[in-house]
Amino acid sequence: MSDVVLLDHPAPGVALLTLNRPERLNAWNGELAARYFELLDQCAADDHVKVIVVTGAGRGFCAGADMDALQSIGNSAGASGSEAAGGGPAQYRTTLIPKPVICAVNGACAGIGMVQALMCDIRFAAEGAKFTTAFARRGLIAEYGMSWVLPRLVGTARALDLLMSGRVFLAEEAARMGVVNEVLPPDQLVQHAIDYAEDMAANASPTSMAVMKRQVWNDWGRPLVPAHDDAIELMKASLRRPDFKEGVASYLQKRPPAFNGVDPGA
Repeated sequence: MSDVVLLDHPAPGVALLTLNRPERLNAWNGELAARYFELLDQCAADDHVKVIVVTGAGRGFCAGADMDALQSIGNSAGASGSEAAGGGPAQYRTTLIPKPVICAVNGACAGIGMVQALMCDIRFAAEGAKFTTAFARRGLIAEYGMSWVLPRLVGTARALDLLMSGRVFLAEEAARMGVVNEVLPPDQLVQHAIDYAEDMAANASPTSMAVMKRQVWNDWGRPLVPAHDDAIELMKASLRRPDFKEGVASYLQKRPPAFNGVDPGA
């Protein structure tokens, strides 16, 4: 339990990563960043893991960069701000994991903690969980690609509101804006995310999910025509895979599918 990120397997095909600095509301630092991305990569390479759920221990998800690290930046000769604040690997790395990553925001979600949540593919939040971009109130800017992902979720006007004001907003408003998919009672949040992930792991082709994740993230800023034309080629490739035959056969035979792992050539 002393590890800064915990790895569990609460259901078949599901890995649960828990940010584990509850005494600091899971504030982000270099150690946490390194372990988090190490475990993400480990889950990506594990054929037994089909879906990844991320949450926080205690009352918060991640309250942003550790204030001790932020205070040290001005006094750290030669250290970049990103390193001192625990930025670590590129924060978009989560989007490159070829498996669904589901975020269960159990409490305070601020700054780089909100970046982590937005880089996940699906987000659930506990009722009353507090969100804030926070950067403007620390004399900072929209860090780690938040200026790219947030407007695509909520639109330009709302993104500028959340970024420039740095105001606190609750999970319920986050759901109305599209920041999160659904709001749950706190005592049901993590189990709901696990159940959702377990259903995906049992019934969805890992290769299909990997390709669709790549399509959605890569096509976000592309015109329709090339996205459409690429999808035709990807569809042709999917029709040649064993997963397609298995998906049809399992449906006709009214049984659970037995899909292969992620096809490395997909």
